[in-house]
Amino acid sequence: MNRLILATLLFVALLAAAHAAPVKPPRPNVLFIAIDDQNDWIGHLGGHPLAKTPHIDRLAARGTTFLNAHVNAPLCNPSRTSLMLSLRPTTTGVYGLAPWFRDLAPWKDRVALPQHFKAHGYRTYTCGKVYHGGAGGPARRAAEFDVWGPAGGIGVKPERKLIPPTPMGDHPLMDWGVFPHRDEDKGDYRVASWAIERLRQMPEDRPFFLAAGFFLPHVPCYATQRWFDLYPDDDSLLPPVKKDDRGDTPRFSWYLHWELPEPRLLWVRENNQWRNLVRCYLACTSFVDAQIGRILAALDETGLADNTVVVVWGDHGWHLGEKGITGKNTLWERSTRVPLVFAGPGVKSGGRSNQPAELLDIYPTLVELCGLPPRGDLEGLSLVPQLKDPGAKRERPAITSHNRGNHGVRSERWRYIRYADGSEELYDMQNDPREWTNLAGRPEFSAVIAEHKKWLPAIDVPPAPGSAHRVLTYDESTDEAVWEGKTVRRSDPIPE
Repeated sequence: MNRLILATLLFVALLAAAHAAPVKPPRPNVLFIAIDDQNDWIGHLGGHPLAKTPHIDRLAARGTTFLNAHVNAPLCNPSRTSLMLSLRPTTTGVYGLAPWFRDLAPWKDRVALPQHFKAHGYRTYTCGKVYHGGAGGPARRAAEFDVWGPAGGIGVKPERKLIPPTPMGDHPLMDWGVFPHRDEDKGDYRVASWAIERLRQMPEDRPFFLAAGFFLPHVPCYATQRWFDLYPDDDSLLPPVKKDDRGDTPRFSWYLHWELPEPRLLWVRENNQWRNLVRCYLACTSFVDAQIGRILAALDETGLADNTVVVVWGDHGWHLGEKGITGKNTLWERSTRVPLVFAGPGVKSGGRSNQPAELLDIYPTLVELCGLPPRGDLEGLSLVPQLKDPGAKRERPAITSHNRGNHGVRSERWRYIRYADGSEELYDMQNDPREWTNLAGRPEFSAVIAEHKKWLPAIDVPPAPGSAHRVLTYDESTDEAVWEGKTVRRSDPIPE
């Protein structure tokens, strides 16, 4: 009887202790969504007045959006490398579409963002374009993520290109338009479907990090008719451009996109393709928004939304006629400004931050939001202060680099650009958001330039071994640039 009483008392005591002890909440999951070539033509960002992105806008309304977010490189491989390692291109030397950073001795064992989560108990998944290109064979892929889904990409293509041959090589990716096909035939639809299936099958005993990367609106931006018809077939779609917009920009600005597959504004105008391209870009943006909406709906349906941090980001912007070009590879706003939205636990609802933010800030931000041990080797700064209070100030501006010596510094009000030959640009983004008037050289702005110069990267290494594709170097002693192995001199005509 005494033993029974003692056992009962012990059981009651243990039960009381269990109820009294605070229950530690599980670590949040992470849903990590990337969009290729997505500029600020997103509804709530106001980059284009007709852009329709209801799902991203709804996510921004229940979370916090960064209205002044910028990439660290205006090109896929260096941008994604910078984000995933939280290191600047000027630190790694990765400026072009090659090399893969794991092939470089200093970075082959560097702990990337998903690896840090994996090391602390997360099951990691990836599908679509997250890194630029594949990680290699099965062993190398397994080191980056636990589970790999479909690669995504273009999906179904027309039998032949839809637009006339483009200059500078008539690259097969340079195409856009509408042809008979279904949304379900597109690589991005399959990426979203795979991510949805993973959400529905997630084990309950372990947090997850699920990355989904969308290809569109990257070229070739083929749209199905339903998305194309969202936008009017008239010139109200076209972005405003200034006839002599490059008249006050340094010649060196051309070197950053000297000879590329992306056609100039002159070609798209002369070939009656400008409106078609803009309409297709917007249509593909809306299509990808719908795929993100499908994933977010599954997150809600599975009951995972309340304990999942969602982040949506674009890897760089894209010009559609501004500054006389199409494509990326510039240090101007259209090429650097991207969507960056966080939602979920620890994030203020309805937040809109005008503070400058960088993509390499995502790594330390997710680490802090999820309560993981912080790392001391990251160059990004956590955005958690702004996720709690969107008005919280950040001292550091956003810095974009495109090849050694070429940097853009974006503060709340100003954009300062310095090229490798020392030439400069300065824009008052408050009064001149289209960057039509270069203020560099005017004495009254010398203090503004001096303040922004302080933020130019102290580390600015040359291109890493194996660098290729869109790589530019400059020799100050000869005043010659080398673009993709070809010498460029001051007297050379600008390619059209």
